[in-house]
Amino acid sequence: MSDPVRVVVVDDHAMFRRGVSAELGATGAGRVEVVAEAADVDEAVAAVQEHRPDVVLLDVHLPGGGGVEVIRRVKDGEVRFLALSVSDAAEDVIGTVRGGARGYVTKTITGPELVDAIARVADGDAVFSPRLAGFVLDAFAGAGLSADLASVDEDLDRLTEREREVMRLIARGYSYKEVAKELFISIKTVETHMSSVLRKLQLSSRHELTRWASDRRLL
Repeated sequence: MSDPVRVVVVDDHAMFRRGVSAELGATGAGRVEVVAEAADVDEAVAAVQEHRPDVVLLDVHLPGGGGVEVIRRVKDGEVRFLALSVSDAAEDVIGTVRGGARGYVTKTITGPELVDAIARVADGDAVFSPRLAGFVLDAFAGAGLSADLASVDEDLDRLTEREREVMRLIARGYSYKEVAKELFISIKTVETHMSSVLRKLQLSSRHELTRWASDRRLL
């Protein structure tokens, strides 16, 4: 019997992170072993350097620079990254894959499916939730979305990680108060980020922002 795949679980929500670890321990017994957990970029990089896992199960939006920053800082070809995110936005999927992740699945995945995804990534396969595979194929095969994504990347490059988070939630119809609660920041900070987003994207209202994001398939 082969050794279990050694995994580091990275997510800034403690209850979710522990839940994933418990599920992998129960469902993936003998196939997957969680060797460490981390809540932000610095903790994730330190955990990978200490434990040398086979796979890092990585949330996309993390304090300290996001999941792509973890991949960038680890710089170890032996470690493979599988994104596990609530977001199914094209910008997140393509950005994370371009950053070096071997796969991207959403948090609606079941325990057995996640165990299988981790095992496949450890074996060198690329794994994506069904709806997300189309984003990746289009972007990297030169079809459909590829031209759009180039312009989307250029626009989004003007925004900071936090501004992107605020932009996405506002565009989905969240109120400033709801965004503040979701991101654990003040309403005033949300207003400041929103003003910066509109200025950088040369938009004048949240309605224009929603249309802008919808046209680029970011919702």
